[in-house]
Amino acid sequence: MLKDRVCFVSGAARGKGNGRAIALSLAEAGGRVAVGDTRFEEAENVANEIIGLGCKAVAVEMDISDYDNVVEGFAEVEKRLGPVDILVNNAAIMTNMATISAMKKEAWEKEIAVNLSGSFFCVKQVFDKMKENKWGRIINISSVAGIMGGYGQCSYSSSKAGLIGLTKTIALEGAMSGITANAVTLGIIGTDAFYDLPEKVRNRVVNRVPMKTEGSPEDVACLVRFLASDEARYITGANIILSGGLDLFVI
Repeated sequence: MLKDRVCFVSGAARGKGNGRAIALSLAEAGGRVAVGDTRFEEAENVANEIIGLGCKAVAVEMDISDYDNVVEGFAEVEKRLGPVDILVNNAAIMTNMATISAMKKEAWEKEIAVNLSGSFFCVKQVFDKMKENKWGRIINISSVAGIMGGYGQCSYSSSKAGLIGLTKTIALEGAMSGITANAVTLGIIGTDAFYDLPEKVRNRVVNRVPMKTEGSPEDVACLVRFLASDEARYITGANIILSGGLDLFVI
């Protein structure tokens, strides 16, 4: 389905993370996958896992909030695998839990730098080549916080809302060149970060989901793999919500 397409997935090193599941899924569909993360040893583990499946993969150490580092990282990917055909902007942080009144300038800037600017930096590295090749897939991983807001999550929700707007602009600018861009907006997903929360907190947030369960990284990976394929050629500028109904109004 994705035979020999070069894929780059950011934030793909965590053992039970969405990025790892996406990277494995794209590889299983025939893609050659670059696993990007600041945690190089863990990224190497994921790349080796993919190689163990008989697929092509490389690990790339990259801080996407550092533009020069992004330029260097994508140059390495192109040297080792070729130009990127499929970009999945998955890397994100949510380290700044504070109300607007309590939020520090530096904390705001850090989340915006990783979650929004970092995704834009990655798009910059692949967009012109995709236009030349008349084919490309850009998939940005957003959050329901970007459409619903979140108490104490001003910087996170703003960055994720901005990512949806960025996606739509990419879709418009790439439409005539065979490039699609879509956002996958996530609710509660059973990642490492989710299971790091106290059980009481996990139960409370899952109880808000109409389906009464969290999603899985594999659910995310299945949707991303579809959007990366030729089967999704006529879907662009979409914001697809994967949340078990968390974004719905419930009485």
